[in-house]
Amino acid sequence: MLCFTPASRLPILPLRWTLLDKMRVPQRNTMRGVQRGFTLIEMMVVIAIIGILAALIAPKIMSRPDEARAVAAKQDIATLMQALNLYRLDNGRYPTTAQGLEALVKCPTISPVPNNCKADGYLDRLPTDPWGAQYQYLNPGTHGEIDIFSFGKDGKPEGNQPLHAIGSWQ
Repeated sequence: MLCFTPASRLPILPLRWTLLDKMRVPQRNTMRGVQRGFTLIEMMVVIAIIGILAALIAPKIMSRPDEARAVAAKQDIATLMQALNLYRLDNGRYPTTAQGLEALVKCPTISPVPNNCKADGYLDRLPTDPWGAQYQYLNPGTHGEIDIFSFGKDGKPEGNQPLHAIGSWQ
């Protein structure tokens, strides 16, 4: 039943064999080229896991800003203490409570006027605490020779918050 054409010497198959051969070709069960999506159950499981993780981690992350503000306040207080120590080296004493921390920015005019004050000051400007208030200064201090402190988060001298007072004595 095979016939050959003289030009190509290829066999010419009858049409029915060609169709049968194509039908007999084994089909592979591969997923190549086919996109498979997620089922609704799989999506719900993933969302539930993310929700559980968020519920466990969110409270720990949310307390960090208060801790960061407390650390920033302690750093500001340390900077102010260094500037006050330089002031004391130059003038032999710390500024009075009435002169305040402004004595670090410009030479005080309130008596006792310092003898050796730096013309450009010891700081460019006075920092505010992380909650937006001014740092407090006492000379003589209640915890040491001088005290620099912030009222903290609640802004009150006798607050009930855990971070209610951050001072140079801590």
